[in-house]
Amino acid sequence: MTASLGTHPLRTLTHAVDPATLSGLGITGAASLLNSGPSGGPLCWLRRGEGLLGFGEISSFASQGPGRFADAEHWWKTLLNDAQVNDAVRMPGTGPLAFGSFAFSKRSTHPSELIVPALVVGFAAGGVWITQLTLDGTAPTAQSALALLRELAASAAARSTPAAPSGGTVRSGALTEEQWKDTVSAGVAAIARGGLEKVVLARDVVASFADPVQRVSILQRLLDLYGECWTYGVRGLVGATPEMLIKVEGTTAAARVLAGTLDREDEPAGSTGYADAVLGGSIKQRQEHDFAVRSLTRQLAPFATDLSFPSEPFILELPNVWHLASDVTAQLASTNGHLPTSLALVEALHPTAAVCGTPRGGAGELIIELEKMDRGPYAGPVGWLDGTGNGEWGLALRGAVLEDAHHVRLYAGAGIVEASDPAAELAETWAKFRPMLQALNLPHHP
Repeated sequence: MTASLGTHPLRTLTHAVDPATLSGLGITGAASLLNSGPSGGPLCWLRRGEGLLGFGEISSFASQGPGRFADAEHWWKTLLNDAQVNDAVRMPGTGPLAFGSFAFSKRSTHPSELIVPALVVGFAAGGVWITQLTLDGTAPTAQSALALLRELAASAAARSTPAAPSGGTVRSGALTEEQWKDTVSAGVAAIARGGLEKVVLARDVVASFADPVQRVSILQRLLDLYGECWTYGVRGLVGATPEMLIKVEGTTAAARVLAGTLDREDEPAGSTGYADAVLGGSIKQRQEHDFAVRSLTRQLAPFATDLSFPSEPFILELPNVWHLASDVTAQLASTNGHLPTSLALVEALHPTAAVCGTPRGGAGELIIELEKMDRGPYAGPVGWLDGTGNGEWGLALRGAVLEDAHHVRLYAGAGIVEASDPAAELAETWAKFRPMLQALNLPHHP
């Protein structure tokens, strides 16, 4: 475990930015700041033009193992203990804030991280705010925060948007396609033996480039192509997830559960109702989705006074696939006068059946046995939390890890039930690789 706290208390100042000021700085939206700040671009959490960008790092935390969530929560609360907070906006995501990414498995060697930026720029409901955070003893002011924003805008204006990568190649990662199909067959056989209803099996591929890959160009293309998803960037982890593990605003928690997938390239020209008929009418897909919803609601119930979810899933349409989707909401229960924080709920919920299986203990063991790789942050929680317990945590899906300037490792998985067909599940992984392949300017199915 590594952490930095500093010798001075955390100080934060949040205030709204006048539209005229933004216009004068050339800031037309979140995307206009992607190419600013330190090399590589900001910490990122954006959807439909709203969300948070973080610039610089004043403190960070890293941990591994089964205690990674509790350790991070303890570190964050310690940082908040004597924090001096000046928040004129008072919305979720204002005041003290950290971005985070957690490894999927408690056995992973990949670090689980919280990162506190020097400046946060937030976009919501047509408004913009900035939060300056310090740990060096200086007190943020409206003038100093605005000066930092002015520097970011100037750096963005002085740089050209990086071009998409070109000339890349893709190779298999831990397993070849044939080996992975054998893995799916082994998963089906394990389910047939009893004691396991579903297991989510993932695979990786590695993209290589002669020229350095520009992280900013990846984020920009994901925002352009997948605006309905949450585009995330936490250091080398980037992607656009359609799945919200948990969102906390005050006393309310919400989640979006996805399970059941249909490739949009399979859609017949001019057809209507195709996804409803094929995806919604599939017993296999409905079963997979039901496992995921039951898993999440079962884990969330102890923290809620009221829990609601639809009796029927809806069809979520994305550029690459359709999903069966269910939105779950809950009113959080108070324990000894305290509501659970978003990170506490993350620890309770992860891993859900949507990324692990049912029951999750047995599914998790089978994943380790069959996948032959460390998932790292893939399918782990990614997002942010603030100082009052609010936060948004998605699952790090449709994403990749920038391993160095020339190599990017992509991940994708599929829910395996007894009726699964290995060839069909392999095709589903290529559909789920597609957002990152598009962002990297690579063929959709090499």
